Amino acid sequence: MQTPNPREIKLVLETALLTNQEPLSLHEMKKLFDFELSMEILRKLLEELRQDWAGRGVELASVASGWRFQARPEYQKYLDRLNPEKPPRFSRAVMETLAIIAYRQPVTRGDIEEIRGVTVGSQVLKTLEGRGWIDVVGHRDVPGRPALFATTKNLLDDLGLRSLEELPPLEPAGADILAVPHE
Repeated sequence: MQTPNPREIKLVLETALLTNQEPLSLHEMKKLFDFELSMEILRKLLEELRQDWAGRGVELASVASGWRFQARPEYQKYLDRLNPEKPPRFSRAVMETLAIIAYRQPVTRGDIEEIRGVTVGSQVLKTLEGRGWIDVVGHRDVPGRPALFATTKNLLDDLGLRSLEELPPLEPAGADILAVPHE
């Protein structure tokens, strides 16, 4: 079979990305073709596709779990009018716990409690797990073998980030809170 031209490959990629609910990884996109497509060429074509969509209300974005089309942030307020539901509001305890896990992971419940200075309610962790933002990634090798929590790609996708390194730096007050030495 003859290898399709780059324009045809980009059309296939665009179609797959526009019709999928979830981001597509490079590995998944390679499955679209019955010929070998190098990662280098695939990345180059995705960048070209991103440029093709520049200046439109939708953009091609790279997030933690792959590539996806999404509304540009400046147009989200209009889309929110179609679905006027308020986004879920999370308690301060949930947000503090999430921040500790994101910046110090992997951490145990005890680590979180030591940093926050208060007990972490089961509902706080269940809320974050239910949202798909944290997961148990192992157990600390100490008596009781407490669960180690870390963030997931879902959290990064929901924040529009590719990696944890893209999280904003901690403000001095927040850095103090998270500066408790890790055992």
